[in-house]
Amino acid sequence: MRLKTVVLAMGGILLVAAILYVAGCQMAGDQVSTSGGIRTGWPYSPNPSSTMSNARAAEPWERTGMSEELWVIERTDPNFAPPAKGKDDPGQGELRARLAGDKEVPVPLEHTDVKAAVSAFISTVSVVQRYKNPYDTKIEAVYVFPLPENAAVTDFVMTVGERRIRGVIREREEAKRIYEDAKKQGYVASLLTQERPNIFTQKVANIEPGKRIDVTITYFSPLKYREGEYEFVFPMVVGPRFNPAGSTEGVGAVPRGAGGSSGQATEVQYLKPGERSGHDIAVAVDIDAGVAIEGAASPSHAVEVKRVSPSRISVALSPNDRIPNKDFVLRYRVAGRQMKTAVLTNRGEKGGHIALVLQPPAELADLPRVPREMVFVLDCSGSMSGQPIAKAKEATRRCLRKLGPDDSFQIITFSMSASAMGKAPVQATPENVAKGVKYLDKLEGEGGTMMIEGIRAALDFPHDENRLRIVSFMTDGYIGNESEILAEIKKRLGPARIFSFGVGNAVNRYLIEEMARTGRGAAAFVGLTEGAGDAVDLFYDRAARAALTDISVDWGGLQVSDVYPRQIPDLFVGRPVLVVGRFTGSGATEIRVSGRAAGKPASYTLRADTEAAGAQHPGVSGVWARWKIAELSDRELTEGAGELRGETTAVSIENRVLCRYTAFLAVDSLTKTSGDHGVTVPVPVPVPEGVRYETTVK
Repeated sequence: MRLKTVVLAMGGILLVAAILYVAGCQMAGDQVSTSGGIRTGWPYSPNPSSTMSNARAAEPWERTGMSEELWVIERTDPNFAPPAKGKDDPGQGELRARLAGDKEVPVPLEHTDVKAAVSAFISTVSVVQRYKNPYDTKIEAVYVFPLPENAAVTDFVMTVGERRIRGVIREREEAKRIYEDAKKQGYVASLLTQERPNIFTQKVANIEPGKRIDVTITYFSPLKYREGEYEFVFPMVVGPRFNPAGSTEGVGAVPRGAGGSSGQATEVQYLKPGERSGHDIAVAVDIDAGVAIEGAASPSHAVEVKRVSPSRISVALSPNDRIPNKDFVLRYRVAGRQMKTAVLTNRGEKGGHIALVLQPPAELADLPRVPREMVFVLDCSGSMSGQPIAKAKEATRRCLRKLGPDDSFQIITFSMSASAMGKAPVQATPENVAKGVKYLDKLEGEGGTMMIEGIRAALDFPHDENRLRIVSFMTDGYIGNESEILAEIKKRLGPARIFSFGVGNAVNRYLIEEMARTGRGAAAFVGLTEGAGDAVDLFYDRAARAALTDISVDWGGLQVSDVYPRQIPDLFVGRPVLVVGRFTGSGATEIRVSGRAAGKPASYTLRADTEAAGAQHPGVSGVWARWKIAELSDRELTEGAGELRGETTAVSIENRVLCRYTAFLAVDSLTKTSGDHGVTVPVPVPVPEGVRYETTVK
């Protein structure tokens, strides 16, 4: 092992490449240690004014025998300002692909490889994006892609040939300046930014003709647990978004080759009907449940399942189902009806972090139901045209027929504006339900997605104090102004509960989950190939009847602080809630959960042991940081950015977890390409399965 340092000055920014050559890291227990002032440990110091470095043991998927470079960045001139852009800057131009007879469009993204390891209720996921230049001039590849809305992105590595450059996290604008300067000077570089909690942009500069560059992104993500099943989701494509008139910070949807025409800060180019690219995807998931796994299946894809032991399985995407045009969904059921792991912890340089799953006892499932005022809000925009609107209507019809005689209901639709079945909710009599079904039958999907009009129409009319108002949104969530929608819900919610129902194969899960969380309800999803019956029955029979409300937690012998979410949402049978925090103390303790069930005080206890075998997980700290960032972003909806932006940035850099104010950056100072000009090539993607191109891409 040896250490080599390379210094490169670029426009007032000093790049110091501490190149660490490591040999023989093949055993799982091998540790990487260094000399010469490079500190071992994870994460490294977040101080932007100091040298930053880090080394750690390789993850299983990283043990390739290649050398690894650890980048150090220091600012040398605090007054440095980037030069004005000129007409010869890279990225000024357009490369139009000529279609062959088979309509295959050459794109720089060749393949995506996803490897996930699931332990307890947290997944550790490695995403390798393989870029290869199919053109005769060097290029910059730009790829807008999704990740789970709760993903804590903690690592970023660029591989050039046999060398690996580990990215550093920096304030977003600073990272962008360094990247642009490196790109202009011909150095191979990559930049990862977050546009939404579930939308990211990857840029890779100066890929030479025929050359290959791999970018590896690592994230931690807690799994959902619903109705006795764990669910692992990996989204594969960003669906087309609608942006209200005058918006410039949305997500534009344009045809391939029409870059810049949407006027939005983030833009996705879509392949036209009949076009395809060579980009495919592989997914492999290893699950160690700790208890017997009763079964596993994917409602979205063809998969191959191999049982390693009673508690371990390996799942791989079928080679015949690798087109990245819909969410990959994997569900597996473990023995018993309750989650087996209640608490996970992690101790590091930043102290201890804890993740606790709250689940109400099964006996609370038999609580008496209360009269409900059901408000069904259907998205009738263009993106819902065809299969999605048919699925939403199917679900709503089933809900209507399950209403009791003491319930009332209203049906509201929205596209460019909102309309309702009547002036006010009506009693759920057989005659009125029949009228509601007839009203549904006439609905079609067309026009834009002014969801804010649907929010106002559903929450603004007078509330019936004798009934619990439940507002159910049926939507794919394809809008670009999520923050405006969530702020409107906060403003108008009152005593109502929002239960969001995602309809489609590649929905905006971030918006749908956040609507439910903000609206103190729950979310559910149904794919276009799934029957809506079981999903609807479970969703409304259980989720619409909270088992425990007004929840508080007594942590017993643990000293727990900085707990998120700050306001614990209602608990529903079969739908636990994840709570994370910092802690001191150790050993076994009893945690007491208190609240109200059917209006009366109720509580239950659970035992937790921070030292127990299997209770440790390295992802807990990243998940905690991701939750804290989410809470700060939530406060920005009503308080504005202001000082919150600085706090969010500090949490992101200190914990090495990406947010919208930071970016991961990697620059290869040893690979300088010829010439000072490259062509920017956005990676076009397929329209999600079930979505009509002509009604969504403008």
